[in-house]
Amino acid sequence: MKMQIKEFAELTGVSVRTLHYYDEIGLLTPAFVDRSTGYRFYDNNSLLRMQEILFYRELDFSLKSIGEILSSPNYDTRKSLEEQKSLLILKKERLERLISAIDDAMKGENVMRAFDNSEFEKHKAEAKEKWGNTDAYKQHAERTKNYSGQKWNDLAGEMEHIMAEFAVCMRNGETPDSTEAQSLVKMLQSHITENYYLCTNEILSGLGQMYVADERFKHNIDKHADGTAAFICDAIKVYCSK
Repeated sequence: MKMQIKEFAELTGVSVRTLHYYDEIGLLTPAFVDRSTGYRFYDNNSLLRMQEILFYRELDFSLKSIGEILSSPNYDTRKSLEEQKSLLILKKERLERLISAIDDAMKGENVMRAFDNSEFEKHKAEAKEKWGNTDAYKQHAERTKNYSGQKWNDLAGEMEHIMAEFAVCMRNGETPDSTEAQSLVKMLQSHITENYYLCTNEILSGLGQMYVADERFKHNIDKHADGTAAFICDAIKVYCSK
């Protein structure tokens, strides 16, 4: 089966813009490109690859992690699907537990234990460990292995603060190449390096593109103000081109 990019996008529920980005970062390349027209075509193998990507996205793996996993020499599709199924079952059980906890909370009961997601995160980490062999992954695993729940919450809060500051900067009429915007990019890079792994300009550039190409990231960032994700992406481009 041969499909043009628009047809493939409609079939998979992924935007054409996202498919272009996946091609740029080597996550999902077209089966072939017509050199005379520039049209991109996808086939059954493309569908299978997209299926694997979507499963991992549903499990909240980053695009970078997905790329590392799928390109690993140890990657086994069947074993991967089995692992994905196990993770999805855990995720389903957690959602059911939370739904039940809402009923208990309405009765005035203490339901804090319902928010425990350690089992899912443990299995998720094990899945990444099977295929994640990059220096960034190893640094992330080593640096965060003893982080407490409170530490993760604090870091998430710091990241939200940085994103909110970008939104304020944009609303104040600053441009992506302004001193204020560039200072925030440096703050973002430092936050990642200090708490997770060495965030090189190359990695930072990839993150910036992901913020606009991945609808989940874009939606979460743009909750501060429409256009914030694109503003951050452009600011990062300026920063990394220096």
